Amino acid sequence: MYSRKHKHTEKNPSRPPLWHRASKTFGYIVIVFAVFGLGVGVGDGRLSIAALRSQNKGLPTAPDYATVNQLYTALKNNYDGPLTNQQLLDGLKAGLLQATGDPYTEYFSASAAKDFNNQLEGTFSGIGAELGQDTDGNIQIIAPIAGTPAAKAGLLPHDMIVSISGTSTSGMTVDSAVTRVRGPKGTTVTLKIIRGKTQELNFTIKRDDIKVPSVNWKILDKHIGYIQITQFSDDTSTLAEKAAQEFKNAGVKGVILDLRSNPGGLVNAATSVVSLWLPEGDTIMTERRGADTIGAEMSNGVDPLNGLPTAVLINGGSASASEITAGGLHDNGAATLFGTQSYGKGSEQNVIQLAGGTEAKITIARWYRPNGQNIDKKGITPDHVVNLTTDNTKNGADPQLAAATQFVISREK
Repeated sequence: MYSRKHKHTEKNPSRPPLWHRASKTFGYIVIVFAVFGLGVGVGDGRLSIAALRSQNKGLPTAPDYATVNQLYTALKNNYDGPLTNQQLLDGLKAGLLQATGDPYTEYFSASAAKDFNNQLEGTFSGIGAELGQDTDGNIQIIAPIAGTPAAKAGLLPHDMIVSISGTSTSGMTVDSAVTRVRGPKGTTVTLKIIRGKTQELNFTIKRDDIKVPSVNWKILDKHIGYIQITQFSDDTSTLAEKAAQEFKNAGVKGVILDLRSNPGGLVNAATSVVSLWLPEGDTIMTERRGADTIGAEMSNGVDPLNGLPTAVLINGGSASASEITAGGLHDNGAATLFGTQSYGKGSEQNVIQLAGGTEAKITIARWYRPNGQNIDKKGITPDHVVNLTTDNTKNGADPQLAAATQFVISREK
């Protein structure tokens, strides 16, 4: 989630994977006020699975199904409980990929694949309310997202949620509340609300598909441009370029790029973001399969922010495409990093579409920073380590942002 510990939308705040359909993807999707992802993909025309050198040529063309059939028969004849053919097929496929022991190589059923692709696009089904907790642990509305069912129904910031569809929120975690408020489009959820500590209200709200922009920006005091990217999604390139142009038109003196708790997304979006600072042809990252370099991401030369003092904020939730962005800017001398150690996701996956809307995500390579480092399971250590404590959050303080702001001011030309 973002730097505020209890800040979520009613999107699922778990960490499902995030990868690709027809462009590169890295990352893990965690969902709070924004969405996040973990995974990758290839499909931009430069790389094909068939062209990659396999380390498994010794395996047989097809497995020996005799013991599989034996196990199937034993399960069918002896299991005490109902089973479906689709259930068993999904389990068989999932187990085949799990045999690699790689947490990023996995199988998606049709419903899981649909959920993943929706997350990659920054969409979910719910009411569009950002949830949190007050200092007493009560579930409350942080803010309704403009134009969503929550906003149209009249929910307001600081509304305390007493119950969700008849279930009391007493002792409920934010994650549990998020899960209960979410639901399929067209269904309803009823919220009992306490407003202003005295007024009791009931709202029955029809859920809808919610689209959350992946980029938010504003101009802070001292003419500093602030960009927060919550995931690298389909809309990231366009929105980040719009923010950069607004900054340039306003004559900002420096920029803060906030990638905290951004677990990744589309690599081409990360490349576009890094290119806002770098001249054409700079290396953003390289891809290796074993000892072979099989590809690279280069800046495209659209660089309206080139030369501006820049600080990048990262933390333990910044993964994959976020780490590509932070490493690419840092190693090319375009930014200084603040915050805490990043997640450490340095592998690349390809998502392969299978029959019936199912998908398989398979690790095919590792990616490396411009300085030659692979950050898998190590992460990136910021130039300036600044912690954000629970007390900071409760008091509304953000020492990481404050340190980055002071740095940018000190570097203004």
